[in-house]
Amino acid sequence: MAETRVIDVLELRRTAKETKRHVVVMRVLGLLVILLVAVIAIAYAISYFYDKYGSFTVKINKYDMMRQGLTLSEVPEYDKTNSVLNANIVYDMTNISGEDLPDNLDMINGSHNGESYIAYTFYLINAGDDTISYEGVMSIENVTNNVDEAVRVAVYKNGEKTVYGKTKSNGAGKESDCDSEFTSSTVVMTTDHKGFEPQARDKYTVVIWLEGNDPDCTDALIGGTLKLGMDFKIVETT
Repeated sequence: MAETRVIDVLELRRTAKETKRHVVVMRVLGLLVILLVAVIAIAYAISYFYDKYGSFTVKINKYDMMRQGLTLSEVPEYDKTNSVLNANIVYDMTNISGEDLPDNLDMINGSHNGESYIAYTFYLINAGDDTISYEGVMSIENVTNNVDEAVRVAVYKNGEKTVYGKTKSNGAGKESDCDSEFTSSTVVMTTDHKGFEPQARDKYTVVIWLEGNDPDCTDALIGGTLKLGMDFKIVETT
């Protein structure tokens, strides 16, 4: 009987230790799950914010990339194919005059923002074997507080600069500092290239700022956000 009681006591102690160890392990696993969920949630929130409110994104059709070798790069000599590029965001951007922008904006690759402007240079490259024709559309994907009323977008294509702005709020045509009006209320501009040969590169620089000399650049725009996207697609293969 005494031996049986000793065995029972030892068994109870072992069971108690195992139960305690199990509880500790479950608590640790629970904390790890919570941390993992938090990390995923934060990553999703950052991705969502960037996708919705990020300043500028360039995309090409993935099928065009895989089938025809059309690719994007921040440098002319690329080492991998890309179907999406993102420019860095400028937070709390204030208005400036386009005349105060640097002269070398088309001479620096990738993101090269200033304190009050967004500047991004990228290359569209035909890495395939066929001559193609492509089209590109720059769209306004998200805007708040009507900030697009005073936005200017300069696009350099192979060194040739065009400044785009929204039609005057009174409907009287383009602003005096612009070369062209936005194509529509949701499209900034379009571009194309016919006979885009293998290994050819088109260099684009996009500059975005709030034009302080625009009559619509008022305090009502404070806190506004703008996201632009530029999408390229192949329209013909020869």
